[in-house]
Amino acid sequence: MNVGVCYAESDRQLWMRLEVPDNSTIEETINLSGLLKLYPEINLSSQKVGIFGKIAALDTSVKDGDRVEIYRQITADPQTVQRRRR
Repeated sequence: MNVGVCYAESDRQLWMRLEVPDNSTIEETINLSGLLKLYPEINLSSQKVGIFGKIAALDTSVKDGDRVEIYRQITADPQTVQRRRR
Protein backbone atom coordinates (compact mmCIF):
# COMPACT_ATOMS: atom_id res chain seq x y z
CA MET A 1 0.00 0.00 0.00
CA ASN A 2 1.10 3.56 -0.64
CA VAL A 3 1.56 5.97 2.33
CA GLY A 4 3.25 9.30 2.96
CA VAL A 5 5.72 10.16 5.70
CA CYS A 6 6.62 13.70 6.72
CA TYR A 7 8.96 15.42 9.12
CA ALA A 8 9.64 19.14 9.44
CA GLU A 9 12.53 21.02 10.97
CA SER A 10 12.37 24.73 11.63
CA ASP A 11 13.94 25.53 8.25
CA ARG A 12 12.95 22.63 5.98
CA GLN A 13 10.38 19.92 5.45
CA LEU A 14 10.62 16.41 4.09
CA TRP A 15 7.63 14.60 2.65
CA MET A 16 7.88 11.30 0.82
CA ARG A 17 5.61 8.57 -0.50
CA LEU A 18 6.52 4.93 -0.19
CA GLU A 19 5.13 1.46 -0.57
CA VAL A 20 4.78 -0.50 2.67
CA PRO A 21 3.43 -4.01 3.30
CA ASP A 22 -0.22 -4.37 4.31
CA ASN A 23 -0.78 -4.18 8.09
CA SER A 24 2.36 -2.05 8.63
CA THR A 25 2.48 0.05 11.79
CA ILE A 26 3.52 3.67 12.10
CA GLU A 27 6.87 2.59 13.55
CA GLU A 28 7.52 0.12 10.73
CA THR A 29 6.58 2.77 8.16
CA ILE A 30 8.98 5.30 9.66
CA ASN A 31 11.77 2.70 9.74
CA LEU A 32 11.13 1.74 6.10
CA SER A 33 11.21 5.42 5.06
CA GLY A 34 14.85 5.86 6.09
CA LEU A 35 14.05 9.07 7.99
CA LEU A 36 15.80 7.85 11.14
CA LYS A 37 19.08 7.67 9.20
CA LEU A 38 18.57 11.07 7.57
CA TYR A 39 17.61 12.72 10.86
CA PRO A 40 19.42 10.98 13.74
CA GLU A 41 17.93 13.53 16.16
CA ILE A 42 14.51 11.88 15.79
CA ASN A 43 13.76 9.93 18.95
CA LEU A 44 10.60 7.89 18.60
CA SER A 45 10.56 7.09 22.31
CA SER A 46 10.09 10.76 23.20
CA GLN A 47 8.59 12.40 20.09
CA LYS A 48 4.93 12.12 19.22
CA VAL A 49 3.73 10.69 15.93
CA GLY A 50 0.40 10.72 14.20
CA ILE A 51 -1.67 10.28 11.08
CA PHE A 52 -3.18 13.34 9.37
CA GLY A 53 -2.66 15.56 12.43
CA LYS A 54 -4.08 13.16 15.01
CA ILE A 55 -1.63 11.76 17.55
CA ALA A 56 -1.37 7.97 17.41
CA ALA A 57 0.69 5.22 19.02
CA LEU A 58 3.67 3.70 17.21
CA ASP A 59 1.85 0.37 16.95
CA THR A 60 -1.13 1.89 15.10
CA SER A 61 -1.71 0.26 11.71
CA VAL A 62 -1.53 2.51 8.67
CA LYS A 63 -3.99 2.41 5.78
CA ASP A 64 -3.48 3.06 2.10
CA GLY A 65 -3.17 6.81 1.51
CA ASP A 66 -2.35 7.73 5.13
CA ARG A 67 0.17 10.47 5.93
CA VAL A 68 2.39 9.51 8.87
CA GLU A 69 3.78 12.54 10.71
CA ILE A 70 6.63 12.88 13.20
CA TYR A 71 6.15 15.86 15.50
CA ARG A 72 8.97 17.97 16.95
CA GLN A 73 8.98 19.36 20.47
CA ILE A 74 7.58 22.87 20.79
CA THR A 75 10.51 25.19 21.45
CA ALA A 76 8.54 28.34 22.26
CA ASP A 77 5.18 29.07 23.79
CA PRO A 78 2.92 30.04 20.84
CA GLN A 79 1.32 32.86 22.83
CA THR A 80 4.75 34.30 23.69
CA VAL A 81 5.70 34.26 20.01
CA GLN A 82 2.52 36.17 19.13
CA ARG A 83 3.36 38.84 21.72
CA ARG A 84 6.87 39.24 20.28
CA ARG A 85 5.46 39.91 16.80
CA ARG A 86 3.37 42.87 17.95
